[in-house]
Amino acid sequence: MTKGDWRLGIDIGGTFTDFAAFDQRRGKLHIHKQLTTPGDPSESVLSGIPVLLGEAGIGIAEIDSIVHGTTLVANALIERKGARTTMLVTAGFADILDIALERRYDMYDLRARYPAPLVPRRLRIEVGERIGADGRVTVPLDPDALASAVARLVADEDIEAVAVCFLNSPVNPAHEAAAVERLGEACPDLTVTSSADVIPFLREHERWSTTVMNAFVQPMFSRYVARLEAGLGDLGFVGSLAITTSSGGCLDPQTARRYPIRVLESGPAAGALMASLIGRRTESENLLAFDMGGTTAKGALIRGGRPLKRYDIEVARIHDFKPGSGLSVKTPVVDLIEIGAGGGSLAGVDARGLIRVGPQSAGADPGPACYARGGGTPTLTDANLALGYLDPESFLGGGMPLDRAAAQAALTREFGNAFEMQAATAAWGIHETVNEQVVRAFRNHAAERGFDYRGATMVAFGGAGPLHALRVARKLRIGKVVFAVGAGVMSAIGLLASPQAFELLQSDWVDLDALDAASFDRRFASLVQRAAAPLDNAHKGARNGFAVRRAIDMRYSGQGYEIEVVLPDGGGADLLPRLPGLFDECYARVFARPFSKRPIEIVNWKVEVSVPAPPGVADYRPVVRRRAGKRIGARPAWLPEDEDFVETPIYDRYALETGDEITGPALIEERESTIVLGRDDSAVVAASGDLIATPAAVEAMT
Repeated sequence: MTKGDWRLGIDIGGTFTDFAAFDQRRGKLHIHKQLTTPGDPSESVLSGIPVLLGEAGIGIAEIDSIVHGTTLVANALIERKGARTTMLVTAGFADILDIALERRYDMYDLRARYPAPLVPRRLRIEVGERIGADGRVTVPLDPDALASAVARLVADEDIEAVAVCFLNSPVNPAHEAAAVERLGEACPDLTVTSSADVIPFLREHERWSTTVMNAFVQPMFSRYVARLEAGLGDLGFVGSLAITTSSGGCLDPQTARRYPIRVLESGPAAGALMASLIGRRTESENLLAFDMGGTTAKGALIRGGRPLKRYDIEVARIHDFKPGSGLSVKTPVVDLIEIGAGGGSLAGVDARGLIRVGPQSAGADPGPACYARGGGTPTLTDANLALGYLDPESFLGGGMPLDRAAAQAALTREFGNAFEMQAATAAWGIHETVNEQVVRAFRNHAAERGFDYRGATMVAFGGAGPLHALRVARKLRIGKVVFAVGAGVMSAIGLLASPQAFELLQSDWVDLDALDAASFDRRFASLVQRAAAPLDNAHKGARNGFAVRRAIDMRYSGQGYEIEVVLPDGGGADLLPRLPGLFDECYARVFARPFSKRPIEIVNWKVEVSVPAPPGVADYRPVVRRRAGKRIGARPAWLPEDEDFVETPIYDRYALETGDEITGPALIEERESTIVLGRDDSAVVAASGDLIATPAAVEAMT
């Protein structure tokens, strides 16, 4: 074995931390799953690596690279556990964070609440400077006065981070750059972030909100990465570490520390990336990726083999996950819908007397009641255990036995008094409530993006995803569901397929008619140069193998918002005459008909620079211990059609071979997850090793 054969993917979730070690030369994959340590997530990473390596029989020196995904940034924003932050803002614009976009997420809710800005009004410093929309300085900046004001606030308020947010900085970042330089001299212990560096986007609210969030989490994330690097060094790791971003690429630790806001949805993005690879090997280009873990469920749409991406997302929504009720983030992300429904989601009775599940979660500590770690409120995992879908003795391969009696007691305690129902009836109500929540969210998400999932394939993964996938697929009228081996740790496997990449958006408003080929090419050349810079450290400046994807945001003159147009290869001389037609096609796809005679504007310029993805990950072969035979027993499991428990056969996922067919009801177990086949659902093992399932006919649904 030579150094460079093994790569390790580590995904930290709210409940579990997943590990996947891949031998690139032989295609072998070793996987592991254990509880996350909420107080310091690096502890679960550093304690889990020796366990996985011991099971694989390899040493840490044989790991060439580690790719890491984490929900740490998202959790810090949701829980508001970041640094004490101040904001430097152009005089007269300090209230932009409060004014926001002046939109009501519920027109008829007169008591609608909004998340409070991360920087309270009294910690915002108005700065007497001004740059016009044309980039000319109209009010000069006084860096010394600025530094004095910040120093006083640092002394009085124990400030750790500063967000520098000046008007029109995307057009001319000189004042922000001068402020960052002066603060670095005057207050070297401060973390300073400038909006023109984080996201040079013209609209102030989105740019400043994103910059404030980046500053808010930067000290915490930097300390976390430092602990992780030190701990890996203590284990003897000498390879490279990369952090996966929300858009499915990965960055070196230095760049990730600079832009932690780009790591907001790193684990879920890797899962969507892996789903696209599974789609290719099963000849399915249009996919719905369904990921349900211990804390949340996520859905991503994949069209033409590529996950849909966007440059805006909301975090910390406070009202039923409604758009507009969260904090606005402008950063490249895989287009995900996230629902507060996972294995650890707490179940109870709402004010209407109906079953409620989530969004609060028991997490890893104390966890569901069946974990026997002090949790007393029933969760989705308790419900699935009470329904017979989970084996209490083989959870995580037997490494974490579950207490079925504790789960049933928690269900009876919560729902017996309210509904006078048995534990099994309450458990099925919880299971179906979650299914409906997922279905409703996926329907809305797909409809908003013009995606007809009925002709698509679902790829289901995560520890809880396979338990719910076929029931969800029935309700969505999806006729094909794919389960890959190792579905319970699919996001960790997806990290291994994550290419190094960096995306950049630059606002530069120009009329299409006023643009010539030379200026068109010059704008993109500058963007590519800047986007490639973060990748140079890992590749020593060798850019020959870099791939470049270009796009522009366009709109008809007078419109308020724009549509992304992905550009084909070619220079300005070839592309400029084609741009009106390309825009009209994209506009018609969204709004049914274009207005071809209207003048067109370009508002934003976008590039993505990436290196080729690591090879072979899609062809992994898990190294697992098979049990005796394909059918390994039976146990009572709840069948809604019968409204009773039915003796249900159990199959070992790892013992199934190409061509094997199974008709439900059946339970197909692997170490990290269990596939539930309902009555008349069917499944066959494909040549790729994936289990291809077909839900029962819609007419047969109850």
